[in-house]
Amino acid sequence: MFRRTFWFSAGAAAGVWATTKVNRKLRQLTPESLAAQAADKAVEASHRLREFALDVRAGMLQREAELGEALGLEAAPEDPALPAPRRTRAVEPPAPARPARPRTTRTPRTYNRNEDH
Repeated sequence: MFRRTFWFSAGAAAGVWATTKVNRKLRQLTPESLAAQAADKAVEASHRLREFALDVRAGMLQREAELGEALGLEAAPEDPALPAPRRTRAVEPPAPARPARPRTTRTPRTYNRNEDH
């Protein structure tokens, strides 16, 4: 008797666990959830790209200063601040579409043999 109760409880627990696992996965695959995940990854990628650009810029300024010293040129300028954000759009919005012309209906011309006589 105890054995049957144990296996029944184990089966019920496994069923509940599997059901919750499947429901969580289904919620992750909804369009809203997928869109949110894609947006998060895009934001994360943009942050990494910005950090990379700043590292490249810092390395470029350091190397430029080293070359300036080696060639005996004037001292390189200090690390300039990043340019101000753009006040204009990078891509202009498309021009508004012209309204469609109304279609004219043509009356079919029929050939009447009696008209010529």
